[in-house]
Amino acid sequence: MTDLITHRIEISSNGNTIPGYLAHPTYAGPHRGVVLIQEWWGLVPHIEEVARRFARSGFVALAPDLYHGEKSEEPDEARKLAMTLDRDRAIQEIIAAAQYLKEMDQVAPKWMGLVGWCMGGGLALSTTAYSADFAAVVAFYGRPLGPFDVPKIQAPILGLYAEHDHGISVEDVRKFEEQLEEYRLPHEIVIYPGTQHAFFNDSRPEAYDDDAARDAWDRTLSWLRQYLG
Repeated sequence: MTDLITHRIEISSNGNTIPGYLAHPTYAGPHRGVVLIQEWWGLVPHIEEVARRFARSGFVALAPDLYHGEKSEEPDEARKLAMTLDRDRAIQEIIAAAQYLKEMDQVAPKWMGLVGWCMGGGLALSTTAYSADFAAVVAFYGRPLGPFDVPKIQAPILGLYAEHDHGISVEDVRKFEEQLEEYRLPHEIVIYPGTQHAFFNDSRPEAYDDDAARDAWDRTLSWLRQYLG
């Protein structure tokens, strides 16, 4: 017998629909809900597998497809998809995904977790600066927010970063951490020594780091369980 169920769903947002991938345990709830935000590759099998991992850990996990069916395995094409993404619309679609989870009978409490990777990590941080729908946020190597947006953050932040990230410097991460401390926002920032961007993505062997990925996963589950109740 399988320990989880998955669905391809449609999420309503501003009169439109968004494809999504939903995974949840087979056993009776209630279960905590978490929205997962893709890397710049799109809603690829790696993100779907992470949703299933969350379900096996007792969560109802929903990954909205912010590219609406488009995806890429090539960095140049993925970069173009990310650059053309309407961030304001994406944030509204992330909030719509949280609303979808709230309306599910097996999801409780009715405040959500939010986890994103790479582009999705940055979007997760941005979303919590403009929405009170989330009670805990985990950003894997997501671009830190600037000083204008940090005071708007409305949820505890767990930031998981690589030491050798060519796009996000340790200095920028430390500045972000200082700003979180300045505004007394609940947070934990971890920088994994010797790692590269995408250290959690086991479909990218050139960057994947097993030790860091395992530790980051354990921290993510603990963070969500702590703040989602």
